[in-house]
Order: sequence, then structure tokens, then C-alpha cells
Amino acid sequence: MSTILIVDDDDQLRRSFRKLLTEEGYTVESAASGETAVQRVQKHAPDLVILDMRLPGQSGLETFRVIHDLEPKLPVIIMTAFGSTENAIEATKLGAFDYVLKPFEIPAMLTLIAQALEAGRFMRSPVDMDGSLEPASREAIIGRSRPMQEVYKAIGRVSPTDATVLIRGASGTGKELVARAIYTHSLRAERPFQVINCVAIPENLLESELFGYERGAFTGAAHRRLGKIEQANGGTVFLDEIGDMPFGIQSKILRLLQERSIERLGGRDTVPVDVRIIAATNRDLENALQQGRFREDLYYRLKVVTINLPPLHERREDIPLLVEYFLARFAGELDMDNPGIVPEAVAELARYDWPGNVRELANTIQKALIFNRGAPVQAAEVAHAAEAAMGPAAASPGADPPMRQWIRQALSAGQAPNRFDAAMDQFASLLISEALNLTHGNRSRAARLLGLSRPTLHSKIDKYRLKLKTVVEDEGD
Repeated sequence: MSTILIVDDDDQLRRSFRKLLTEEGYTVESAASGETAVQRVQKHAPDLVILDMRLPGQSGLETFRVIHDLEPKLPVIIMTAFGSTENAIEATKLGAFDYVLKPFEIPAMLTLIAQALEAGRFMRSPVDMDGSLEPASREAIIGRSRPMQEVYKAIGRVSPTDATVLIRGASGTGKELVARAIYTHSLRAERPFQVINCVAIPENLLESELFGYERGAFTGAAHRRLGKIEQANGGTVFLDEIGDMPFGIQSKILRLLQERSIERLGGRDTVPVDVRIIAATNRDLENALQQGRFREDLYYRLKVVTINLPPLHERREDIPLLVEYFLARFAGELDMDNPGIVPEAVAELARYDWPGNVRELANTIQKALIFNRGAPVQAAEVAHAAEAAMGPAAASPGADPPMRQWIRQALSAGQAPNRFDAAMDQFASLLISEALNLTHGNRSRAARLLGLSRPTLHSKIDKYRLKLKTVVEDEGD
């Protein structure tokens, strides 16, 4: 469960935060001054600090500097009134995660909190590379097959450099873990690590999210805002699913790589930035080049070093290791004894092709453990869990399930512009709604059920304007 420290001299605001964030499943601590906040961080660092700029005695900016020196990887969100925006921007340049203006909208604040917690977890949680499986709670890249040995060598060689890295692989192969491993072993490991999912953020918001904007750049831009690239100055930016990045924004990423500078929306000044770019995609970029959906010059700029992650069916000899790792890890998360697994069950898992790769295997093991009664996991249990993971359509190719009927109804109306996007949005909205219903509004559980990060789920809830009828306490991140 994540712990959040609220630092503000307004008693009512601290009480409101405590009520809101406790309902979201977080542990909340509070401080009325910067000096008290520093003492709390020295005694036991929280997972996130939300800090007001105007404090009695030691100012918010001074407090941030002390906290940042004590815990460089502790994310800090700055709260500021409009008049003190420049101080908030200065703090962000020094390493604060982001800043918000008072009064703020609660849904946007919750999304930002989830993003900050995940960023902090990324920065502070090292990724093991097939070392000891203990402690099992740590995330690791598992595998001793020849393809994975090549991946380890590439990570080791590229990490201490500033070279741009392109990570390629199908969904579920572990591209994000590789990016984090490179960051963990890089010379920039004490600096920020910003993750931008090019799919999760709506196209009309992605540009401002990346590059920021100046006051008056568009309706509602009442103050200057720094983008994620500028916030990560001195650190690393991970552009996940860059193959889906809108064509118009690709040229600005190219400029960043070529000139090490950006321009904020509505600005005329060139802003120098020092960031390392790691990108990942599951797309066929060569095909996208031919179709004119991806810039050729950006393609060659990105692939200075390319790391290709093999699908799981091409490294079946790693499946027993992965099974052992996930059993230990999820048993710990579920607070249960590791029941082990019979050899026949491992053989059953090794025979399956795993179209969802390592992520699908992990989900299968987790489901098998949830319904396990303490005895070693049996072959029938993993077969049932794997069938649930791939769904009825995959399990019964000849069937005509309701999903296929729904698709036919959507297509039977004839041609229409953007029908594909509209249908995908409708399906995504229904899928998320059902996940939230099944978990009684618990966003942490719904995110795990969907295989999404919590910030991604929050952004999609906002995107599809989903209203939660029932909300229970989340379990944190």
C-alpha cells in the first residue's frame, strides 16, 4: 500500500486529502510545515510527497530542495496558487515530478498521483536480469535461453552509454522491464525516468504532454506548463508504443534527437534539454514506413541500438524458470505459502504457444494460485487458467460467440468514417466498465485484471468518461 505525505499549512485541505486518498486505498501522512515534512522523510521516506509552495517558515521550494537531496528518486508533486507558478516551474526543473494549480480537479489529481507513484516505483525498483529469484517480490527478466542471453549482453553494453535504444517485441514480451533495466544500470540512474505511453494519451493531448506549452498557447492555457521531456532533463524518457505515435509529433521527436532541444506549444524560444530516449514498439515499423505512417529519418535515428525480444514460444526452455519465479512472486503478493507445481503441469504450460507471451503466462499462474487450495498446482488447474486467459474465442476457434455477433452488427450498417476507431473505443469502454464492475470499482484490481498500469486505466476512465457507481478502497500501487 503506497504512503503519501501531504505538506500544507491548511488544516481543512489536509483533512480533505486524507479522506479522499484513504478512500482510494492509500496510507496518508501529513505535515503543516516544511521542517516537519523533512523530519518525516528522514525518519521514513513515503512513496510520494504532495507539497504546497507557500508554507510558514521554510518555503516550499526550500523544502523541496532538502527532500530532493535526501531522496532524489522520491516523486514530489507541487501545489501552487497561480501567483507562485514560477516557483513551481523552478522546482520542476530541479526534479519535481509535476505541479498543479489550486484549486484542482479531483479526477485529474488522482490520475497525476497514480502516475507519480508509478514513476517512483520505476525509479526505485531495480530490475534483476536472471539473477537470484530472491526476493521474489522484485521484478526480473527471467530466462537462460540463447535469445535471452543476447538480450542481457545488449542491456549490459548499452546501459552505460547515452545511445538511443529501440526495443522491439510482441505485446507481453517485457519491453518495459528492459527499458527499466537499461535505466537502472545507466549513468543517469539518479535522475528522472519519465514513461510516456503513446497509445494511452489521446492524440490531442500527447503533444502538450510531451513538450509543454506557453501561456495563451490555446484556450485554457492560463500559465506556462513544462512537458514530460523537459521535466526529465538530465534523465531518461521512455516512449512506449512509439509505433503508434501520430505522424505530426514524430517530427518533433526527430528534432529532439538531432538538436537536443524542443519548443513548447505556443512558444518561439528553443529550450535545450538533455535526455536519453529509449523507445519501444510492437509494430512492424518497416511496414509503417512503406505506408507512410512512420518517418524514415526518425526510424534510423531511433535504431542506433535495437534490442529484439523473442516471443515466449521461441524460448520454451525458459518456461519452467518463469513458472518458478511467478509462483514465488504471486504467492508472496497473495500472502500465501508457495504450493509448488507438479511436473505434468509444467509440461502442459511448456506445450502452449502463449500468444500473449510472458504477460499471459504470468496471468495464468496468478489465476491458478488464486483458486489453489494449498496443494501443488495440477495440470488441470493450469489448463483451466490458460483457457480463461486466452478467452473463449481462442479456446474454441470454430465458435460464434456473442463478440463475433456484435462485430457483425457493427459492420452490417455499411461504410462509415472512423468506424474502426469508434468500434474499438466502444469495446474498450465496455471492457473497462465490466472490469470495474467485477472488482466493485476497485481500480487497482481492475488494472491488474486488464493487464494495464493504474495510470493507464485512470487515463482511459477519463477518456471514455466512465462513471463509477460503486467505489471501494483500492489496494494502492
